[in-house]
Amino acid sequence: MSIKTYKQATWEAMKEEMLRDPTVYAIAEDMKGTGGMKGQYTGLGEAIGDESRLLDAPISETAIVSSAVGAALAGMRPVVDLRFTNCMFVCMDELINQAAKCRYMFGGQGKVRIVVRASDGILKMQGAHHTDCLDAWFAHVPGLQVVVPSSPAEAKGLLKTAIRNDNPVIFLEHKAIFEMQGEVPDGEYTIPFGKANIVREGRDVTVVVYGIMVPRAVEAAEMLEKEGISAEVIDLRTLSPWDEETVLASVKKTGRAVVATEGAKRAGFGAEISATIAEEAFRCLKAPVERLGAPFVPIPVAPNLEDLCRVLPGDIAEAARRTMG
Repeated sequence: MSIKTYKQATWEAMKEEMLRDPTVYAIAEDMKGTGGMKGQYTGLGEAIGDESRLLDAPISETAIVSSAVGAALAGMRPVVDLRFTNCMFVCMDELINQAAKCRYMFGGQGKVRIVVRASDGILKMQGAHHTDCLDAWFAHVPGLQVVVPSSPAEAKGLLKTAIRNDNPVIFLEHKAIFEMQGEVPDGEYTIPFGKANIVREGRDVTVVVYGIMVPRAVEAAEMLEKEGISAEVIDLRTLSPWDEETVLASVKKTGRAVVATEGAKRAGFGAEISATIAEEAFRCLKAPVERLGAPFVPIPVAPNLEDLCRVLPGDIAEAARRTMG
């Protein structure tokens, strides 16, 4: 094990996969200048000995993604970085009508092996144009796989799996997570899609989260422990596929559930989780499922209003207390 930042862990994953497979390349705006929005590609070309596999792109998400879809159909494995999830609105035809559907429409003959990295989430007065959490959008689309890592170690293992995947993968990275530090296993490892991680075991209430909400849920669990409430924290890791089995087994054990996301509560992925719990574990519930998410408004730039949109550890802890009565 070694301590790395999230940015370093994903850089390492990119390096290992590009050295392992010559069909992997990366494309983004300002790739050669700043090394991507967070500098997460800086020095990568030199490390693999081939600068040509890091492509600078014009400020056109449509051009970036459409070229990557074509390259993937021709046998390449592009890793696309679109900076913000909001930028994905302008290339939805390429992502939804082309990347997600080709394999199905042509009987598996056309595989779009593409990874689309994009930053999301609320961070420091970035306003409505740069703060959307679109995980529920993409999890709703058949043919796409959706990944939301929560730590440096998870990011490395999931990114390596994503690059090796034969399906298009939407890899969503919270903007606040790039400088997060954590232990990362040394050497080769991958993390399978569709297998949740029980971050913390508990007996009284199940807290289901992913991405930036995982460390917040752990903090909430530590607060609850001081009150004699034992919370089990589950990190989904991937939303499509998502690990229903692990979540339901936990809820049947604890009898209570809190589902917390940073995206809008209305029609968010938390609704999918909550509905599945209600359908499959209703008779085991000792209290209604508590669902947390952002209010149904564009995220404001004013700090005092922006703070009202965040789901924080205290909110998760209070929801857990409500389930305990």
